[in-house]
Formats: sequence, C-alpha cells, structure tokens
Amino acid sequence: MIHIHTASLLDPTPLLEGVGPWALIVVMAIVFIETGLLFPFLPGDTLVFTAALLAGPLGLPLPLLVVGTAAAAILGDQTGYHIGRRFGPRLFKPDARIFKTKYRDQADEFFTRYGGRALVLARFVPLVRTFVPPIVGMSKMPFRSFLLWNGIGGIAWALILTLAGYFLGGIPFVKDNIEVIAVLIVIVSVLPIAIDILRRRRKA
Repeated sequence: MIHIHTASLLDPTPLLEGVGPWALIVVMAIVFIETGLLFPFLPGDTLVFTAALLAGPLGLPLPLLVVGTAAAAILGDQTGYHIGRRFGPRLFKPDARIFKTKYRDQADEFFTRYGGRALVLARFVPLVRTFVPPIVGMSKMPFRSFLLWNGIGGIAWALILTLAGYFLGGIPFVKDNIEVIAVLIVIVSVLPIAIDILRRRRKA
C-alpha cells in the first residue's frame, strides 16, 4: 500500500524512495494531475528529473520511464483541452472581472499566430503548462493540430528531463541548480516570441 504525505511532494527523492516499485505509477499520476486536473502546484519537472536520476536504485528502466512520463503528460493535456472546450465558453463573459471574453479572444489570436510553438514551449514552463490546455480548448485551434503539438511537446519534455536526470544528475552543479538551468532554458526558448510581441506592440 502506498503512503504519500503532502509535504513529501516538495522533495521528490524521499517520495520516490518511499514508494519503491510503485515509483513509475506515482510519477505518471502526478504528471497527469498537474495538467489533467488543473492542479499546478506539483513538482512535475523535478519529479521526472529525480526519477531518472534514481532509475538504477529504483529498478526503473529508463525507456519505460520515458514512455510512461510522455503518455501521462500527453493524456493530461488532452484532458485539460477537453475541460476548456466543454466548460470554458460558460465562464467567459464580456463584463466578467476575470474571465473576460476579450482575454479568450487574445489567447485565440496568440495561438493562431504562434501555433504549435507556443504549445510546445508551454510544456516546459511550470504553472503555465497547467492552464494552457484548457485555454487552447477554448480557442479555435483544431483538435488535430492540438493533438499533434501536444504529442511533440509531451515527448520532448519527457525525453529532455529523463535524459538530463539520467546522464547529468550525478554532476553536483547540475543536481544542485536544476531549477535555475530549467528557467534559463525556458527564457532562451521563449525569447524569439517575446521579441516578436514587442515589435508588434511598437508598430501598433
């Protein structure tokens, strides 16, 4: 039987060591919940990275971890997409304080312009990846396009984090600064989009 304390979610190492052979199930469940159930305060990145780092002691084959993580990430985003598609239109009203119709239209314009790039990059940004799928579900992006880019983003995210944890996690500097490195990668990745947005605002 698995016993998981809420506080242990903040430190993936004792969590993973504690669940032992159930580690893959726990990783997949948390990755899915983060986007599928719209619960952003979970250690998705560090959890997957740490699971790859401890793959040997946990007896967890790396290919299995990659496939399981990617599947959970993709299914989570798919669930979030359908939540947005089904319930989103009811939330947005022209005179609403938070869920204004214009915000939905702006998001729709953003994804229409940047398409899959924005969707793939969002997968690497904590908090953001939780809310992007339902927003896309409310937009006019075709489901087939979302399915394609969601798959690319989920697989890329799983591969990068697991391979980084497996091959680089043993280096003290990388292990101690993984969050900082992840932030730098995200900044470099989204920089072209940010520059384009600033140029468009200046022209406007």
